[in-house]
Amino acid sequence: MNLSEWLSIERIMGWINQYESFGPLPGFLLPLLEAFLPFLPLFAFVLANVNAFGLWFGFFISWGGAVTGSFIVFLLIRRYGREKFLSFLQKNKQINKMMNWVDRHGFAPVFLLLCFPFTPSAIVNIVAGLSRISIVQYLLAVMAGKTVMIFTISYVGYDVAALIHQPGRTAVIASVMIALWFGGKQLEKRLEK
Repeated sequence: MNLSEWLSIERIMGWINQYESFGPLPGFLLPLLEAFLPFLPLFAFVLANVNAFGLWFGFFISWGGAVTGSFIVFLLIRRYGREKFLSFLQKNKQINKMMNWVDRHGFAPVFLLLCFPFTPSAIVNIVAGLSRISIVQYLLAVMAGKTVMIFTISYVGYDVAALIHQPGRTAVIASVMIALWFGGKQLEKRLEK
């Protein structure tokens, strides 16, 4: 069994239902864990949560876990990022460029990067932790950015059948996703310059 089968939405939904006695705790912990293990599918965790707990509560659980995980990673990097065993991070040319960009612009780039579902948020958390952005600025940026990103995923995944039966809604969602993807690519090109 490969990783994508093991972490399918059905399997995650099964886990959430199996651990129902724990309430929303597994639904909170999975997005939190994704901040440390970015290969895990945040998209699938959010979809499982909104389908198990409803749109608003599922969104809130996913958002809380993702924000908490991102903030913990940020704090760990802020505390230990300059230690010898993590010094390779600061030697990376791309990370240094992004750190300087975040240092110059603060809240806005972190917020924008975290809005896009296709941005590797682990890299954003690491770069922000190494930069001089204030803890409050980072926390506000991650809370706002994750709100946009997770609500977009939640809204798309909450009623998949409606996407088929309501073509107008599908067109709006597709347009938003294309705009987010395009915006993310433009931001990526700008970062590379």
